[in-house]
Amino acid sequence: MFVDIAKIHLKAGKGGDGAVSFHREKYVAAGGPDGGDGGRGGNIVFKADSNLSTLADFRYKRKYVAESGQNGGTSRCTGKSAPDLIISVPVGTLVKESETGRIIADISDEEPVIIAKGGNGGWGNQHFATSTRQIPRFAKSGAAGEELDVTLELKLLADVGLIGFPNVGKSTLVSVVSEAKPKIANYHFTTLTPVLGVVRMGEGSSFVMADIPGLIEGAGEGIGLGHEFLRHVERCRMLLHVIDVSGSEGRDPIDDFNKINHELEVFSSELAKQPQIVVGNKCDLIDEAEVKRLAEHFENLGYKFFPIMAAIAEGTDELINTVAAELTKLPPILKYEAEPKPEMEIKLKKDFTIRVDNGIFYVENCDWLDDVMNRVDPDDYESLQYFERELRQSGIIKALEDAGVTEGDTVNVLDVEFDFVP
Repeated sequence: MFVDIAKIHLKAGKGGDGAVSFHREKYVAAGGPDGGDGGRGGNIVFKADSNLSTLADFRYKRKYVAESGQNGGTSRCTGKSAPDLIISVPVGTLVKESETGRIIADISDEEPVIIAKGGNGGWGNQHFATSTRQIPRFAKSGAAGEELDVTLELKLLADVGLIGFPNVGKSTLVSVVSEAKPKIANYHFTTLTPVLGVVRMGEGSSFVMADIPGLIEGAGEGIGLGHEFLRHVERCRMLLHVIDVSGSEGRDPIDDFNKINHELEVFSSELAKQPQIVVGNKCDLIDEAEVKRLAEHFENLGYKFFPIMAAIAEGTDELINTVAAELTKLPPILKYEAEPKPEMEIKLKKDFTIRVDNGIFYVENCDWLDDVMNRVDPDDYESLQYFERELRQSGIIKALEDAGVTEGDTVNVLDVEFDFVP
């Protein structure tokens, strides 16, 4: 099954916690703190894989979590950093932030891209020793890794896109000029997925042609199958607009041409400006005068017109040679630039709330403080001083004072109670 959009959840690894440790060695007095630092958490990295052509794998696995770094050890040993989690995606996959639609990366080449960064490891207590604090009984916790929801959107990389109504001969054309073997039959929507074919020109030169499933009127607004694949035309450097000059489906080829271009305009004004060559297929079913009339009509509009009979490869060589020549004049395949994160206001205070109930001051909604409390030794004065500094720097002490706390009042922080001392 062809899947070109998927939404997944990413969570990079947490950094390892710093260690609280003291040097112990015979005949060495006051060895001092030697707690090591935690290791870095694993990044989540996206990498293009040319062997993949669909995002179907992401329909069944939607959550990706990288490993956490190891905690620090004794004797100043740093914890082992976690390995990166490598996620393979098809070439041409856009990674977007689900909430805002911001483009994070365009996975279009072999260079791996870090999408979610792992957290840094916490410092061990060796870093907190000073001339006045020689026995620090606390350390820093590892930082949390980045966590976000992303939308993967596949936009095929092709130099040339074949567009047109169903059953006009697009699949037949790509099958005779390349090694692609799409399904061909005399009914609408035979092609249900985009088909890529490499057109080889000799002397090592080639270009990629994409057979885009048939568009119909209203596709730009979501009608029919074609709207599912309009995004795959956006990267194409030029378009071959295939029309059935014989009107074998009971439609007028000029009207078909106008309707498809209208759908391109509705979907994307930039897409409608892409260079186009008009390909008149099934010329064997009408007389030469009618072919000439259509050629003059499109040439007067500024388009090159090529009459062909795709089924027998008549006229295809001249068409392909012209396409190859035109491609040399055009810029390379579009690559989307990553969009920077919007500038966020710096929070001077971390989130928390103060609630007073029966004379007890509760500090709530402060899960970020849990890591700090886990690293604090309540029986150690210097460790408690470190905890107090965290409360002051985060604004909790001031908020308690604004709420009316006085000396001796009970304060509850994450179910740990203590008497308030200003």
